[in-house]
Amino acid sequence: MALTREQLIADLHGAGKPRERWRVGAELERHLLRPDGSPLPYFGPHGVRWLLEQLSKHGYELHYEGDYPIAALRDGHSVTLEPGSQFELSGSAVDELQPVLDEAQQFTELVDGLLEGTGTRQVAIGYTPFAAIEDIEWVPKGRYVVMREHLARTGALAHAMMKGTCAVQASYDFVDEADCTRKMQLATALGPLTTAMFASSPYKEGKPSGYMSYRGHIWTQTDPARAGLPDAAAEFSFERWVDYLLDVPMMFRKGPDGAWVPANGQTFRDWMASDQPPSWPDWELHLTSVFPEVRVKHTIEVRGADCVPLPLAMSFVALFKGLFYCDLALEQSTELATRFITHGTRGERFGTACRDGLQGLVGNRTLGSWAEELLDTADQALGRCAPADRPWLRPLMEQVDTGESFARTLLRELGDAPTPDQLIAATHVLGRR
Repeated sequence: MALTREQLIADLHGAGKPRERWRVGAELERHLLRPDGSPLPYFGPHGVRWLLEQLSKHGYELHYEGDYPIAALRDGHSVTLEPGSQFELSGSAVDELQPVLDEAQQFTELVDGLLEGTGTRQVAIGYTPFAAIEDIEWVPKGRYVVMREHLARTGALAHAMMKGTCAVQASYDFVDEADCTRKMQLATALGPLTTAMFASSPYKEGKPSGYMSYRGHIWTQTDPARAGLPDAAAEFSFERWVDYLLDVPMMFRKGPDGAWVPANGQTFRDWMASDQPPSWPDWELHLTSVFPEVRVKHTIEVRGADCVPLPLAMSFVALFKGLFYCDLALEQSTELATRFITHGTRGERFGTACRDGLQGLVGNRTLGSWAEELLDTADQALGRCAPADRPWLRPLMEQVDTGESFARTLLRELGDAPTPDQLIAATHVLGRR
């Protein structure tokens, strides 16, 4: 039976969970950089393909596309590849956050051990800091072949997004449509502030990029139809969200033989009205190809943070747990967000955050000042509602207390032309080495 708009809306209603079943999931990306600062390629001696094959000797099940390993799974978490061979560690859904740290540390230490003697290091920074984007090899995934052709027509920096960026993301549960609406609108309103707090991409090709979050800026030049802070998120309802997704031009679909087929801009709505309508797996695939700063599948995904070292990444996960999972904090932070969005346009606030980080001004206040107020709310919330997770917020509070984003700290400490050794040591996934 053909899919209907009503079924898609009903699916979101069915995704709500009672509070006792709320969990948190984290996705932590990282660059693999060689001693000269260039990304580790997929092919070649001690390349990414070799590294995945080594993981299979440590209990990981490899997934292949044709002859090529492209993912590794073990114990509820997965390792997947971004288009420029960036690694993404998607962890298990958890109640308290200690297992997020444990899983990330164990995986990072395992990979460090496998890479020992090769010179390659795992680096947590929002944008590849030395390589020219055209020099980075593509991962052999059919999805990315279609994506890169489509996005080359929609944004000047789309290939930089695909091959050069890394982020931290986290997912959270909701009870029902009203709860999802509150959380989506809050995270969307706070999008620029999130970008500023975790800005960590100040370098491009070995020199200052001109932005504290060059990664954030890149997303403004990728595809306005599927990225950014859409009205459907800012003015959220399940119906508006489904209509937004139905009308985003599709990039691809999978043919009956499993091959990746260009969709040539057809919308999912039009496909549903065709003589050969899509199935549920087609819808689920389409959802993975829409990239706003905050999105909903069966959970709320907050996606607006640059990749940062693990202590700050844990702060990101803890921050939105405090804001989302404590009712008083949700109310208080929504009041802050209501004041925040009265200053300038959504695009202006986001541009300020990308360019200036916490030192940027919104409403005659620095973003650092806004962040201090928000963090006070989150810290108190975690103390009331999830005291075991309260310490994870401390690294971000300490960073915000400096008045500058991590990106500015890197520029101040390393200068305008750091060596690969210096930058890699300052941005190792587990923290400064």
